[in-house]
Amino acid sequence: MADGDGLGEAAAAAASPLAPAPGLIPPPGWRERLRAGLAGTGASLWFVAGLGLLYALRVPLRLCENLAAVTVFLNSLTPKFYVALTGTSSLISGLIFIFEWWYFHKHGTSFIEQVSISHLRPLMGGTETSISEPGSPSSNRESETSRHNLSECKVWRNPLNLFRGAEYRRYTWVTGKEPLTYYDMNLSAQDHQTFFTCDTDFLRPSDTVMQKAWRERNPPARIKAAYQALELNNDCATAYVLLAEEEATTIVDAERLFKQALKAGETIYRRSQQCQHQSPQHEAQLRRDTNVLVYIKRRLAMCARKLGRIREAVKIMRDLMKEFPPLTMLNIHENLLESLLELQAYADVQAVLAKYDDISLPKSAAICYTAALLKTRTVSDKFSPETASRRGLSTAEINAVEAIHRAVEFNPHVPKYLLEMKSLILPPEHILKRGDSEAIAYAFFHLQHWKRIEGALNLLQCTWEGTFRMIPYPLEKGHLFYPYPSCTETADRELLPTFHHVSVYPKKELPFFIHFTAGLCSSTAMIALLTHQFPEIMGVFAKAGAALQDCLRRALCLAPLSTRPRRPGSHRPAQEC
Repeated sequence: MADGDGLGEAAAAAASPLAPAPGLIPPPGWRERLRAGLAGTGASLWFVAGLGLLYALRVPLRLCENLAAVTVFLNSLTPKFYVALTGTSSLISGLIFIFEWWYFHKHGTSFIEQVSISHLRPLMGGTETSISEPGSPSSNRESETSRHNLSECKVWRNPLNLFRGAEYRRYTWVTGKEPLTYYDMNLSAQDHQTFFTCDTDFLRPSDTVMQKAWRERNPPARIKAAYQALELNNDCATAYVLLAEEEATTIVDAERLFKQALKAGETIYRRSQQCQHQSPQHEAQLRRDTNVLVYIKRRLAMCARKLGRIREAVKIMRDLMKEFPPLTMLNIHENLLESLLELQAYADVQAVLAKYDDISLPKSAAICYTAALLKTRTVSDKFSPETASRRGLSTAEINAVEAIHRAVEFNPHVPKYLLEMKSLILPPEHILKRGDSEAIAYAFFHLQHWKRIEGALNLLQCTWEGTFRMIPYPLEKGHLFYPYPSCTETADRELLPTFHHVSVYPKKELPFFIHFTAGLCSSTAMIALLTHQFPEIMGVFAKAGAALQDCLRRALCLAPLSTRPRRPGSHRPAQEC
């Protein structure tokens, strides 16, 4: 898990006496400094060498005569030519600008920059600076950063994910839109194969059929395979699970099938417990049967929650957490938090937070924002921005504001959904911590709890944007947490449907080439318009430009007489400047 990996790395760094302090970069060696100095002066040296070569070859290249011919040509042009030239330039730069804008909004980067870095930079030797020796400080820093980004951008299963048949499919029937992406469903298929299969499935025909069913992409084919497994074995728990998830069109039908799965799953689980020490294969089968049983009970608790039997759901979740404490990776406590908030059992919510919340490494946005909600609840009904600006904030209000800032820094996308500044969609089956997908999943289930507490959304609206004034910019480091990962946008676009406008943080600045092409398009269009409307005035400017070019030609022609070519039989230079 991301949090566990972060704690492990921190402990290893603290235990090692040679590990550098977090955030401190070792000073570069003399090789790195020399390489950086040469890289910085290389471009200047090339520029100076080019100017010197141009000056030395001005006579063989006949630069003076060519500039004179260009001057004569420009003086003979009519205003219509300038109108056509600038109009064409404006059109071409406008097309480039439109393409750059579209490419940036679709891929988040500049096309010209990407081509320059990928193709032109290697030709100019730019890749040498990025090559570092194995074991060097720069190589170690890059590997450490990549490991941190990998853990930050890990995709997690949504602990409150909806039912495909009873919820997602009904949404598709009503709207005609697919709420789940192929990437999201493919991750779910991998989860199902991990949870519900093991190496001994080939010994049981029904499990063999179900192993193929979990790999099947077509939903009708999966449902058909589940029925085939039930024909082979009427106590196949995973077959009931698949039918409850994908064939049941209501929560009531799903609950009925999950109860049948529970009956079969408990029988198989007790049988596996008796044989677990016989061989490693039996231990693997017990782990699989444990996963199946926990999954079934959890989904039954979610069915009870959706059908209004909240206390029953809370009891099932508490029993699960007591009976299977190693399975905290499933984040069952987030289901428990949401159910307790629905019961308005805020003392029990605080007890759960005290166990699972961590000041430096929170588990999810649900924990951060629930902690902020509890602190907001004590002051929100009497909070007024005008009163607070006159008398200042009380201690309880300061604690509430700090909790909101902490939550917003962890996931800055949530407030816009809670304040209904962005429309909600059905949450995906997988989420990315600190990403837009996690914000949707949290707000979808917890918006009602914020609305229930008077003034909570008002306090959130007045204070949440203040978080960004405390976060360092550029986002090289965070305030309370790790720097916000840069990979969330790409992962969220894979998890969320195309009809949803993905929330991006931080807002990306427009690339240089978009500004450049926009300015070029506007300036050339303006020149074309002015030339067409005021040809005499623009002609004066054109003549001034020609005069400037003539002065440049004369400056280039100021050379010693001995360097000028002479005509045969003549003692005078071939060209007088």
